[in-house]
Amino acid sequence: MKLTDAAISQASSKATTEGKQFIRVGIVPGGCTGFEYIFEWADEINNNDYIESYNKFKLVIDSYSKPYLAQATLDFVKEGLNEQFKIMNPAEKASCGCGISVQF
Repeated sequence: MKLTDAAISQASSKATTEGKQFIRVGIVPGGCTGFEYIFEWADEINNNDYIESYNKFKLVIDSYSKPYLAQATLDFVKEGLNEQFKIMNPAEKASCGCGISVQF
């Protein structure tokens, strides 16, 4: 998974503010099209997790999610008044109308 400069900057800032070190990104079964992305602070790291170190945080991806996220990019975007981390993934074949679940 690639991270944009905006994502790295925002994640570093939030890691300092939250006092956390690990951000878990992955997929879980769910939603109307098959999978949902997860993006959350992680307190536990598993033996089979892939860990990528950045300045003030570490990105953690479980072994199940890693192949699905291999070509994905994590960005931090501002859309009007909203700001959010957004995963752009060319491996997606479809997504639902609400934008929460995806299909690979």
